[in-house]
Amino acid sequence: MPKTKKLSLMAMLTAASLIVFVIEAQIPAPVPVPGVKLGLANVITLIAMLLLGRREAGLILAVRIVMGSVFAGGVSAFLFSISGGVLAYAVMCITVTRFPRKMLWVVSALAAVAHNLGQLLAAIAVTKTAALMVYAPVLLTSGIITGAFTGLVAMYLVRRLDKTRQ
Repeated sequence: MPKTKKLSLMAMLTAASLIVFVIEAQIPAPVPVPGVKLGLANVITLIAMLLLGRREAGLILAVRIVMGSVFAGGVSAFLFSISGGVLAYAVMCITVTRFPRKMLWVVSALAAVAHNLGQLLAAIAVTKTAALMVYAPVLLTSGIITGAFTGLVAMYLVRRLDKTRQ
């Protein structure tokens, strides 16, 4: 892919992920547990990883975390987003080539669980309260469910994009 086209696609995906992130931040959580949300912006990260590669997806994720914290969060939002995002990204990098595209939902579910685990560990580190582990079952369950959902969305969007490029 030509460098200019790749850079343009990265900018477009970064903007899309930031828009989705900011909109989702305005939606009430599906359950009244801190840290539970759909994680729809991760659809864009998965698509970027498949279309552009790991490095580019990581850059898009990093910009989204920084800009998302500026627009919709603050310092604490940045801390939790970066801790969860780094773990989720690492899991995606490790698993995305180990599963076929038709199982992208598994990659996404594993990444979502890692994201929630990263946020939980950050919360424990900040508050110095190990009792927060009581949230682990709910966060891990929600990570599996929401991660599978976002993975299915990404999987179908990538299929559609592949068809339009043929």
